[in-house]
Amino acid sequence: MSPGTTRDPASTQRRLLEAGRDEFAAVGVAGARVDRIAAAARSNKAQIYHYFDSKDGLFDAVFDQMCRETLDEVPIDPADLPEYAGRLHDSYRRRPWVQRLATWHRLERGADAALEVVIASNTAKIESVARAQSDGLLPTTFTAAELLGLVIHLSGFWESNVREYDALVTDVGVARRREVVVAAVAALVGAR
Repeated sequence: MSPGTTRDPASTQRRLLEAGRDEFAAVGVAGARVDRIAAAARSNKAQIYHYFDSKDGLFDAVFDQMCRETLDEVPIDPADLPEYAGRLHDSYRRRPWVQRLATWHRLERGADAALEVVIASNTAKIESVARAQSDGLLPTTFTAAELLGLVIHLSGFWESNVREYDALVTDVGVARRREVVVAAVAALVGAR
């Protein structure tokens, strides 16, 4: 145990998850080092293996926690998809590691089994969008799954761009970026 720490398993796990999140967001799973994670968490490598079995197990726990936090923080409102996209955009802005972890997950873990929490959430969202389409609240130009995918991607537009594009839009402020996301989704669903 590192100096200045006490035996508190919940606190140790929380610190390891936070340190893992930061390390994985910065360098991905392959580039992450358990010694750096342990040091940042004021813990040791043995605790990573004790609580998460492996570096990959820690990444899975970090990614699962991130997904659950996003789902809890930003519930879908199919009657107002533009504002849902705006709230999702706000969440990504407050938590910049989300888009980075999602990118690393796609690159390094894409062939792995999908996370059940994400599948269940997306299934429920697609069903709610389909009901709204059936009730005439949303257009049927796109299937419910296609529409949800477009909304999700538009909400993450500003947080997932390459540096070269970001350099061209430095004058676009935070409020305007949110307005663009909301307006784009509004145009997509024909809202006024």
